[in-house]
Amino acid sequence: MTRRLAAALAITASLLLGGCGADYGLDQNGQTVKAEQIDGHWLVLNYWAEWCGPCRTEIPELNAAAKQWQAQGVKVLGVNFDGLQGEELKKASEALGIGFTVLAEDPAERYELPRSEALPVTYIIDDKGKVREQLMGEQTLEGLPRDGVQPSSGQNRSGLPSAGQKRT
Repeated sequence: MTRRLAAALAITASLLLGGCGADYGLDQNGQTVKAEQIDGHWLVLNYWAEWCGPCRTEIPELNAAAKQWQAQGVKVLGVNFDGLQGEELKKASEALGIGFTVLAEDPAERYELPRSEALPVTYIIDDKGKVREQLMGEQTLEGLPRDGVQPSSGQNRSGLPSAGQKRT
């Protein structure tokens, strides 16, 4: 009975904190990903798996995006589709050469993302936590939504700040 009560309290607490800036759990290196590191930033959230050929091909492109867009406050995050944790997640991330943060906990519920059965899938999430775009298939740096910049707004079709422009 004590275990059930503890589990119920833990679930209730996590639900109550879910919308209140709760941390994102651990990354591939076992480090806590704090809410203040992610919340308020534009996100490129990519789901990948080791067995997915297009996922492997797009990793260098996502690494380049993470590096290039860091100054604009855009965060590139990965999530392993198979739910790898701990040392397995670290090894898989290293084997694929992932240079951006990989979340051990899937943030799908936080952003109300559908469960995709096709990989890779990438979501563009704005600084308010709203999903702006779902991109199916392999992505390239040039093909990610920042390419269609509209001169009047300085933003592209997803609203991401253009290169050299800070997010507002």
